[in-house]
Amino acid sequence: MTLEGISQSYRIGERVIPILKNISLTLWRGTTCALLGASGSGKSTLLNILGLLDRPVSGQFRFADQDMLTASVDELAAIRNREIGFVFQSFNLLPHLTALANVALPLTYRGMSHHEAHAYALDQMRRVGLAGHAEHRPAELSGGQCQRVAIARALVGNPAIILADEPTGNLDSTTAAGVMDLLLELNREQGVTLMVVTHDASVAKQLDRQIEVFDGGLHEAFIPEAGKYA
Repeated sequence: MTLEGISQSYRIGERVIPILKNISLTLWRGTTCALLGASGSGKSTLLNILGLLDRPVSGQFRFADQDMLTASVDELAAIRNREIGFVFQSFNLLPHLTALANVALPLTYRGMSHHEAHAYALDQMRRVGLAGHAEHRPAELSGGQCQRVAIARALVGNPAIILADEPTGNLDSTTAAGVMDLLLELNREQGVTLMVVTHDASVAKQLDRQIEVFDGGLHEAFIPEAGKYA
Protein backbone atom coordinates (compact mmCIF):
# COMPACT_ATOMS: atom_id res chain seq x y z
CA MET A 1 0.00 0.00 0.00
CA THR A 2 1.52 3.30 -1.04
CA LEU A 3 0.25 6.88 -0.94
CA GLU A 4 2.04 9.74 -2.69
CA GLY A 5 1.20 13.44 -2.53
CA ILE A 6 -2.16 12.83 -0.86
CA SER A 7 -4.16 15.89 0.17
CA GLN A 8 -7.60 16.05 1.71
CA SER A 9 -9.84 18.96 2.63
CA TYR A 10 -13.45 19.56 3.54
CA ARG A 11 -15.78 22.38 2.61
CA ILE A 12 -17.84 24.09 5.29
CA GLY A 13 -20.05 26.66 3.58
CA GLU A 14 -17.70 28.86 1.58
CA ARG A 15 -14.62 27.78 3.55
CA VAL A 16 -12.26 24.99 2.49
CA ILE A 17 -10.56 23.38 5.48
CA PRO A 18 -7.30 21.53 4.63
CA ILE A 19 -6.78 18.38 6.69
CA LEU A 20 -3.92 16.49 5.01
CA LYS A 21 -1.32 18.30 2.93
CA ASN A 22 0.71 16.43 0.30
CA ILE A 23 1.51 13.40 2.47
CA SER A 24 3.26 10.22 1.38
CA LEU A 25 3.24 6.86 3.15
CA THR A 26 4.19 3.28 2.35
CA LEU A 27 2.99 0.33 4.44
CA TRP A 28 4.89 -2.90 3.90
CA ARG A 29 3.15 -6.24 4.15
CA GLY A 30 3.28 -7.83 7.58
CA THR A 31 4.46 -4.72 9.44
CA THR A 32 2.76 -2.85 12.29
CA CYS A 33 2.29 0.89 12.60
CA ALA A 34 0.90 3.28 15.21
CA LEU A 35 -0.82 6.45 14.04
CA LEU A 36 -0.61 9.21 16.63
CA GLY A 37 -1.83 12.79 16.85
CA ALA A 38 -4.12 15.17 18.68
CA SER A 39 -7.87 15.11 18.18
CA GLY A 40 -8.69 16.80 14.89
CA SER A 41 -5.19 16.31 13.49
CA GLY A 42 -6.37 14.13 10.61
CA LYS A 43 -5.77 10.60 11.93
CA SER A 44 -9.30 9.41 11.19
CA THR A 45 -9.25 11.18 7.83
CA LEU A 46 -6.10 9.27 6.88
CA LEU A 47 -7.58 6.02 8.17
CA ASN A 48 -10.71 6.58 6.07
CA ILE A 49 -8.56 7.07 2.97
CA LEU A 50 -6.53 3.93 3.73
CA GLY A 51 -9.77 2.04 4.30
CA LEU A 52 -11.22 3.23 0.96
CA LEU A 53 -14.07 5.00 2.72
CA ASP A 54 -13.06 8.47 1.46
CA ARG A 55 -11.29 9.62 -1.70
CA PRO A 56 -8.58 12.29 -1.32
CA VAL A 57 -8.81 15.45 -3.40
CA SER A 58 -5.39 14.81 -4.97
CA GLY A 59 -2.43 12.44 -5.01
CA GLN A 60 -1.80 8.80 -5.87
CA PHE A 61 -2.88 5.70 -3.95
CA ARG A 62 -2.06 2.14 -4.99
CA PHE A 63 -3.23 -0.97 -3.16
CA ALA A 64 -3.57 -4.58 -4.25
CA ASP A 65 -1.83 -3.65 -7.52
CA GLN A 66 -4.60 -1.21 -8.39
CA ASP A 67 -5.02 2.55 -8.60
CA MET A 68 -7.53 3.32 -5.85
CA LEU A 69 -8.33 6.78 -7.19
CA THR A 70 -9.60 5.51 -10.52
CA ALA A 71 -11.36 2.41 -9.17
CA SER A 72 -15.15 2.35 -9.37
CA VAL A 73 -17.39 2.38 -6.30
CA ASP A 74 -18.10 -1.33 -6.79
CA GLU A 75 -14.39 -2.14 -7.14
CA LEU A 76 -13.61 -0.22 -3.94
CA ALA A 77 -16.37 -2.05 -2.07
CA ALA A 78 -15.02 -5.42 -3.23
CA ILE A 79 -11.46 -4.56 -2.14
CA ARG A 80 -12.69 -3.32 1.25
CA ASN A 81 -14.59 -6.56 1.76
CA ARG A 82 -11.73 -8.87 0.75
CA GLU A 83 -8.54 -7.04 1.68
CA ILE A 84 -9.29 -4.76 4.65
CA GLY A 85 -10.49 -5.52 8.17
CA PHE A 86 -11.79 -2.71 10.40
CA VAL A 87 -11.74 -2.57 14.21
CA PHE A 88 -13.37 0.44 15.90
CA GLN A 89 -13.29 1.89 19.41
CA SER A 90 -17.08 1.59 19.64
CA PHE A 91 -17.03 -2.01 18.26
CA ASN A 92 -19.79 -1.26 15.67
CA LEU A 93 -21.52 -4.58 16.31
CA LEU A 94 -25.17 -4.96 15.28
CA PRO A 95 -27.09 -5.31 18.56
CA HIS A 96 -29.87 -7.54 17.20
CA LEU A 97 -27.42 -10.16 15.87
CA THR A 98 -25.54 -12.78 17.84
CA ALA A 99 -21.77 -12.52 18.11
CA LEU A 100 -21.45 -15.32 15.57
CA ALA A 101 -23.77 -13.60 13.09
CA ASN A 102 -21.84 -10.33 13.49
CA VAL A 103 -18.60 -12.12 12.65
CA ALA A 104 -20.15 -13.89 9.67
CA LEU A 105 -21.61 -10.70 8.18
CA PRO A 106 -18.69 -9.80 5.82
CA LEU A 107 -18.88 -13.29 4.31
CA THR A 108 -22.62 -13.08 3.69
CA TYR A 109 -21.94 -9.84 1.77
CA ARG A 110 -19.71 -11.93 -0.49
CA GLY A 111 -22.59 -14.24 -1.24
CA MET A 112 -21.34 -17.14 0.87
CA SER A 113 -24.04 -19.51 2.14
CA HIS A 114 -25.33 -19.07 5.68
CA HIS A 115 -23.94 -22.44 6.77
CA GLU A 116 -20.47 -21.88 5.33
CA ALA A 117 -20.21 -18.29 6.58
CA HIS A 118 -21.12 -19.36 10.12
CA ALA A 119 -18.60 -22.21 10.01
CA TYR A 120 -15.81 -19.77 9.08
CA ALA A 121 -17.06 -17.30 11.69
CA LEU A 122 -17.00 -19.95 14.43
CA ASP A 123 -13.36 -20.69 13.59
CA GLN A 124 -12.56 -17.01 14.15
CA MET A 125 -14.54 -17.00 17.40
CA ARG A 126 -12.36 -19.88 18.57
CA ARG A 127 -9.24 -17.98 17.55
CA VAL A 128 -10.14 -15.03 19.78
CA GLY A 129 -11.22 -17.31 22.63
CA LEU A 130 -14.98 -16.70 22.42
CA ALA A 131 -16.42 -19.85 20.85
CA GLY A 132 -18.49 -20.36 24.00
CA HIS A 133 -20.12 -16.94 23.52
CA ALA A 134 -21.10 -17.37 19.87
CA GLU A 135 -24.84 -17.12 20.54
CA HIS A 136 -24.62 -14.14 22.88
CA ARG A 137 -25.70 -10.72 21.67
CA PRO A 138 -23.41 -7.69 22.18
CA ALA A 139 -25.39 -6.45 25.19
CA GLU A 140 -24.63 -9.74 26.94
CA LEU A 141 -20.85 -9.36 26.48
CA SER A 142 -18.21 -7.27 28.26
CA GLY A 143 -16.35 -4.50 26.46
CA GLY A 144 -13.30 -6.69 26.02
CA GLN A 145 -15.41 -9.53 24.65
CA CYS A 146 -17.14 -7.17 22.20
CA GLN A 147 -13.77 -5.97 20.96
CA ARG A 148 -12.64 -9.57 20.44
CA VAL A 149 -15.80 -10.20 18.43
CA ALA A 150 -14.98 -7.12 16.37
CA ILE A 151 -11.45 -8.46 15.77
CA ALA A 152 -12.87 -11.83 14.72
CA ARG A 153 -15.17 -10.03 12.26
CA ALA A 154 -12.20 -8.09 10.89
CA LEU A 155 -10.27 -11.33 10.36
CA VAL A 156 -12.99 -13.58 8.98
CA GLY A 157 -12.37 -12.59 5.39
CA ASN A 158 -8.60 -13.18 5.65
CA PRO A 159 -7.68 -9.51 4.99
CA ALA A 160 -4.24 -8.22 4.04
CA ILE A 161 -4.47 -5.31 6.47
CA ILE A 162 -6.33 -4.45 9.67
CA LEU A 163 -7.14 -0.80 10.39
CA ALA A 164 -7.88 -0.32 14.09
CA ASP A 165 -9.23 3.03 15.27
CA GLU A 166 -8.55 3.40 19.02
CA PRO A 167 -9.27 -0.32 19.61
CA THR A 168 -8.37 -0.06 23.32
CA GLY A 169 -9.86 3.38 23.98
CA ASN A 170 -12.98 2.14 25.81
CA LEU A 171 -11.26 -0.65 27.74
CA ASP A 172 -9.59 -0.90 31.13
CA SER A 173 -5.81 -1.34 31.12
CA THR A 174 -5.85 -5.11 31.66
CA THR A 175 -8.43 -5.76 28.96
CA ALA A 176 -6.66 -3.31 26.61
CA ALA A 177 -3.39 -5.19 27.06
CA GLY A 178 -5.16 -8.46 26.16
CA VAL A 179 -6.64 -6.94 23.00
CA MET A 180 -3.24 -5.62 21.88
CA ASP A 181 -1.61 -8.98 22.63
CA LEU A 182 -4.21 -10.62 20.40
CA LEU A 183 -3.69 -8.17 17.52
CA LEU A 184 0.09 -8.55 17.68
CA GLU A 185 -0.20 -12.34 17.85
CA LEU A 186 -2.35 -12.30 14.72
CA ASN A 187 0.21 -10.08 13.01
CA ARG A 188 3.03 -12.48 13.87
CA GLU A 189 1.19 -15.69 13.05
CA GLN A 190 -0.76 -14.60 9.95
CA GLY A 191 1.37 -11.79 8.59
CA VAL A 192 -1.54 -9.34 8.66
CA THR A 193 -0.43 -5.72 8.28
CA LEU A 194 -1.63 -3.71 11.28
CA MET A 195 -2.34 0.03 11.48
CA VAL A 196 -3.50 1.24 14.92
CA VAL A 197 -4.74 4.75 15.69
CA THR A 198 -4.03 5.43 19.36
CA HIS A 199 -3.42 8.15 21.95
CA ASP A 200 -1.70 5.63 24.23
CA ALA A 201 2.12 5.72 24.13
CA SER A 202 2.30 2.27 25.73
CA VAL A 203 0.28 0.87 22.81
CA ALA A 204 2.28 2.78 20.19
CA LYS A 205 5.67 1.55 21.40
CA GLN A 206 4.61 -2.08 20.84
CA LEU A 207 4.37 -1.48 17.08
CA ASP A 208 7.15 -1.36 14.49
CA ARG A 209 6.56 2.26 13.49
CA GLN A 210 5.17 5.36 15.17
CA ILE A 211 3.84 8.04 12.83
CA GLU A 212 2.37 11.31 14.10
CA VAL A 213 -0.16 13.34 12.14
CA PHE A 214 0.66 16.99 12.81
CA ASP A 215 -0.23 20.21 11.01
CA GLY A 216 -1.48 18.28 7.98
CA GLY A 217 1.70 16.25 7.58
CA LEU A 218 3.21 12.95 8.74
CA HIS A 219 6.24 12.80 11.03
CA GLU A 220 8.06 9.55 11.68
CA ALA A 221 11.06 8.91 13.94
CA PHE A 222 12.06 5.67 12.23
CA ILE A 223 11.53 4.49 8.66
CA PRO A 224 12.09 0.74 8.14
CA GLU A 225 13.89 -0.79 5.22
CA ALA A 226 11.87 -1.39 2.06
CA GLY A 227 10.00 -4.64 1.80
CA LYS A 228 6.81 -5.97 0.29
CA TYR A 229 3.94 -3.52 0.07
CA ALA A 230 0.85 -4.20 2.13
